[in-house]
Amino acid sequence: MTQLGLARRAGTTQSVVARIELGTTSPATTTLERLLAAAGFELEVTLRPKPVLDPQLLDDMPRIRRLSPEDRLREVANINRLPTAARRV
Repeated sequence: MTQLGLARRAGTTQSVVARIELGTTSPATTTLERLLAAAGFELEVTLRPKPVLDPQLLDDMPRIRRLSPEDRLREVANINRLPTAARRV
């Protein structure tokens, strides 16, 4: 399929398709969905937690294992508050 053919099927211009292909612009999600649909594809977005590879967390595992389940929950709640508190500073 040509850029022009894809653009026409997606309701956009050939220059938009060219800029996306060249990597000079990033399409909006709606534009990307239209382009993919015009090419016979469907966009599927999945969120997954990113693994934490902080070696300090691994070093802290023996201490965490000694905590009661309640204390572990409190520790997680405190960690989750950190980004919000940091934004206020």
